[in-house]
Amino acid sequence: MNVLILKEENECNCMTEQSIIAGCLHNDAASQKELYNKYSPKMLSVSYRFAHNREDAEDMLQEAFIKVFSQIHTFQNKGAFEGWIRRIVVHTCINFLKKNKKFSENVDIAYATTIYVKEETVPSIMQAKQVVECIKLLPLGYKTVLNLYAIEGYSHKEIGNLLDIEESTSRSQYTRAKAMLETILIKKRIINNPKSELNWMGSFK
Repeated sequence: MNVLILKEENECNCMTEQSIIAGCLHNDAASQKELYNKYSPKMLSVSYRFAHNREDAEDMLQEAFIKVFSQIHTFQNKGAFEGWIRRIVVHTCINFLKKNKKFSENVDIAYATTIYVKEETVPSIMQAKQVVECIKLLPLGYKTVLNLYAIEGYSHKEIGNLLDIEESTSRSQYTRAKAMLETILIKKRIINNPKSELNWMGSFK
């Protein structure tokens, strides 16, 4: 019996992305579980950056994966499957905040284990956590636009459509967010001279 269980677990762990997708298309519970186990930790770190607290982040994640399973038939193998899931998570987070009027962040840094910045000069997870903590201090519009543009890679036009604001508003909020974040980072001595030391603001465009 134990050998059989071990064999089944190994087979499950060896499922390819395509086999997981195929199984989910047929509402196979084992495939759905495998998909969730594979991607939920990384997607939870995304939801934490938008969430008001840990509970909200977990609710966002649950809502997002319900959409993933119900909409998986729309994935057309164009681009990365993980990227497709990530877009659903981001949109779910924004809609959750709009619906619950919780456009504020109070993220527990202990749970923000991953930050997907375009900057390669951030030397460690600890410093990345410090950046997340500083982003929390930004006003609502600033931090939302900063997360979407600098971290998630959305264009200002896409952000405008997503947040129901003008593209020019997204650009101005991003510029102000970048300047305010830089000031916070300097005050907290995370960076000293951003132009020469890290230059990571330039990487954020």
